[in-house]
Amino acid sequence: MKVLVAVAEVADVEDEFAIDGLAIDEQYLNYDLNEWDDYAVEAGVQLQEAGEDVEVVSVTIGPERADETIRMALAKGVDRSIRVWDENLEGTEYLDSETKADVLAAVVEDEQPDLVLAGVQSDDTAFGATGVALAEEVGFEWAAVVNDLEYEPGSETASVHRELEGGVEEFTDVELPAVFTIQTGINEPRYASLRGIRQAQSKEIAPKTLDELGLDASVTDSDVSLTQLYEPETESDATLFEGSPDEEADQLAELLRDEGVEA
Repeated sequence: MKVLVAVAEVADVEDEFAIDGLAIDEQYLNYDLNEWDDYAVEAGVQLQEAGEDVEVVSVTIGPERADETIRMALAKGVDRSIRVWDENLEGTEYLDSETKADVLAAVVEDEQPDLVLAGVQSDDTAFGATGVALAEEVGFEWAAVVNDLEYEPGSETASVHRELEGGVEEFTDVELPAVFTIQTGINEPRYASLRGIRQAQSKEIAPKTLDELGLDASVTDSDVSLTQLYEPETESDATLFEGSPDEEADQLAELLRDEGVEA
């Protein structure tokens, strides 16, 4: 069995930052593994531990800088990784869900996985469309917002719980091959062990270009564009009370009186 896990590197913005054109200045960004993808990695590794002859492969669309983040997934039990990047992707102003799905679909065609796992959404843009768009592209069955996954080694189906609107949960069986988008809370992502970190240094991260995947620059064409980036203005200031609980209570009471609020 082969499990392919989509892993994204996302930028975490410092509290104080500056905007440079249509992007945040690089000096204010720190890069890390997308939180939702961390749970997807753990789900894949747990399937590997539960069955025999299960290979877990991660795929990332990103520059060489992302190798550090990819090593985190390798240290947690992923067997090998694929990183897709070239000058066409680097020169793209905005990588939308459709472009990512097209690129990932080409990797799926190469790898022929039985199961594809991806985080429900990303920390940076909060989009949640890539996993489902990928399933549509490759013709796999799919389940979104999966918060429980059960699979018996050798089975042709997997049982999933998924969150629906209004707090409703659905339990269903999905035929493989399939794409599942994984929700936070489905498991407890492990910390990379010292041994895992050492082993990750020798595991493969295979760079791929669009051309090597049978794609050309047209895959980056998009109807979505970024037109403006700005920090919303603060509509009101927060008042911070300091002191003991009694002193804070007195300050709050005084503020309420000043605002004309009566008990």
